[in-house]
Amino acid sequence: MALSLRRTSMMAASVASLIAAGPELAVAKEPAAARPAGDAVVGMWVTANGFIRLELMADGRYDEARGQRRSAYRGRYEVRGPQLVFFDDSGFTATGIVTDGVLRVGGDAFRRE
Repeated sequence: MALSLRRTSMMAASVASLIAAGPELAVAKEPAAARPAGDAVVGMWVTANGFIRLELMADGRYDEARGQRRSAYRGRYEVRGPQLVFFDDSGFTATGIVTDGVLRVGGDAFRRE
């Protein structure tokens, strides 16, 4: 029992020191240049052949059209550091990354329209 109380008090002291140090120590930060800002990705992204059109909206939602099928996939997305994480309304997830003006998701490469 004494060992359990000691661990608990040590953990509490560690948490207290992080809180006292401020949020900049509690969260690892990436260089600003390495992560796209949320509004930097907003807009229409299209594959080279125009078959897939991915609209990233400012409210954190996306709408993907494929060929003649409008709204083939819909969901929300989050910008997490340099990555975008997509949560489709049907339940699957995907990750993407923007480098040199190209958004890559799975095997697809999108350019802003």
